[in-house]
Amino acid sequence: MHIGRVAGATRNLGAPRDWDPAKDGICGGLPIRDEPHSPGVNRMVSAWLPTPEEIALIVAGAPIYLGVLGIEHPPVSLFVGNPPTDTPVSQEA
Repeated sequence: MHIGRVAGATRNLGAPRDWDPAKDGICGGLPIRDEPHSPGVNRMVSAWLPTPEEIALIVAGAPIYLGVLGIEHPPVSLFVGNPPTDTPVSQEA
């Protein structure tokens, strides 16, 4: 999956404080949109775009996995957004 640009992004998450690229690998930025979930609870939403190969696997019934690092599992959710409505701008030289 590729990281997408979530509509209305409010910030960009970087590597966690204790992240060691030599040991843990590269941790790029993740654009997120902060939004209210319930009174006093924030929800961070990110966008992920499956590759054509992953789409074919999903259509064939393959599961979508969520990986969470650590030993405690925070509350998470997966959901499908709407297709993009904007038309790409042509890149003329």
